[in-house]
Amino acid sequence: MENLEFEKGKQFIIVEITEYIPNSVVIKTIIKKTTGNVTVVSFDSGEMLTDKISPFDTFIQVIDGKAEVIINEQSTILEVGQAIIIPAHARNSIKANIRFKMISTIIKSGYDEITL
Repeated sequence: MENLEFEKGKQFIIVEITEYIPNSVVIKTIIKKTTGNVTVVSFDSGEMLTDKISPFDTFIQVIDGKAEVIINEQSTILEVGQAIIIPAHARNSIKANIRFKMISTIIKSGYDEITL
């Protein structure tokens, strides 16, 4: 089984955590806790994460290439260094018109149970 977290106290180059694989989305977990997680994701050109709704806010930052983030049918293009927060309970998808890498951070604490 793959180690889900990187060694604490050791430096690494975030953009090198995951490689591009043809026709794939690759997800590498940096930190996984009950209160949230941090992942690095690479998307090959033409790939996407389909519509979903999360009960938590999700912070997305592009670290290579360019991403299209769609939140409640509103499209935003993010370039290297740009970020966006996908609000909790918003319908969203992420598309790779060209290949890109991103950091995704989800914080699960601080939310009350919400009935939809």
